[in-house]
Amino acid sequence: MFTTTGSRGLYKAPLSKGLLLVLNGLTVMLTLLPHYQDLFLYSLQAVTQQHQMWRLLFGRLVCLDVKDSFCSSLLIYNFRIFERRFGTRKFASFLFGTWCLSALMDFLLAQAFQFLFDYEVEELPAGLLAPVFSLFVPFYLSIPAMPVTQVLGHIHITNKSLVYIVGLQLLTSSPFMWLLALSGLISGGLYHSNVLRLQKLLFVPAWVSCIGRYILEPIFSSSQPTHETPLGMGATLDIQRQQRMDMLDQQLLLAQYNEARRNTRQQPQGGLLQWTRLFPSLRHRGQNRPPVQPRPQAQTQPSTQPPLLDNSPVAEEQVAMLVEMGFSRIDALEALRASNNDINMATNFLLQH
Repeated sequence: MFTTTGSRGLYKAPLSKGLLLVLNGLTVMLTLLPHYQDLFLYSLQAVTQQHQMWRLLFGRLVCLDVKDSFCSSLLIYNFRIFERRFGTRKFASFLFGTWCLSALMDFLLAQAFQFLFDYEVEELPAGLLAPVFSLFVPFYLSIPAMPVTQVLGHIHITNKSLVYIVGLQLLTSSPFMWLLALSGLISGGLYHSNVLRLQKLLFVPAWVSCIGRYILEPIFSSSQPTHETPLGMGATLDIQRQQRMDMLDQQLLLAQYNEARRNTRQQPQGGLLQWTRLFPSLRHRGQNRPPVQPRPQAQTQPSTQPPLLDNSPVAEEQVAMLVEMGFSRIDALEALRASNNDINMATNFLLQH
């Protein structure tokens, strides 16, 4: 989805899959049984005045709003890259550490808001929202932005833009969602930078990780995808960025080719300017080439060895396929001879030249 973060699906991300299934299942159950929703309200007033500490656990796990649950699920699915990169235990430690820190930050920010504006925040949106917002910190710092396209020539669209749009949609869903977002970003920054050695204080113990590996991982593990073409990942970030840029270039070339095919299928419209004359389509580019003059050396000194590429027979089926795609027969023959009758290499050659 969103960014190109490796294999699709939830392969090697059992914790992300468990969060998606369990939390969304509880949200649907509470939607069907609304009389139980009072137990999962994130009420700060009930925690501070009535000392209902259990609301910190119940109110900060399950979303009561379906829209919040949907947006947070999209973000968790996209942030599964961190579980694949760092491992399930470290990813769980990050969520646990930011969950604890954001619980403290919620009360501090609520008190600061009451002190500045004389308004008491009694209730906040329920769900695993602050830890989800905290994942934007490593997402912004460690995931490179790949340009995809531009809007109006000035607005750059990258592979991370849609993730930020979903986060902005989640931010504007409730009046005090900004407080949870600010709490999550502060907690994520503190835990990611390891201020006061928080990563050594707030972490998932090894015995808990072993229990989860033997009990929960077989339930939520996903099989390796077999229908995807392996892209290959470089050893360094620069190599990965170059590989991703190459793939994006190929996608742009295919999009331009499909646009050219759609333009050639349309009937020419009347007007003062005939645009098809000024900009000939890709289909007729082989016919617009000037004839190639023979070299003088070929007449005076004939070659004793025939060219290797010309002797290789060209299959008419492959030529017909390229002609149906919109290329001229001359270009198709040249590309097939240059690629030794490899249809994929010939297609890439025609798209890039």
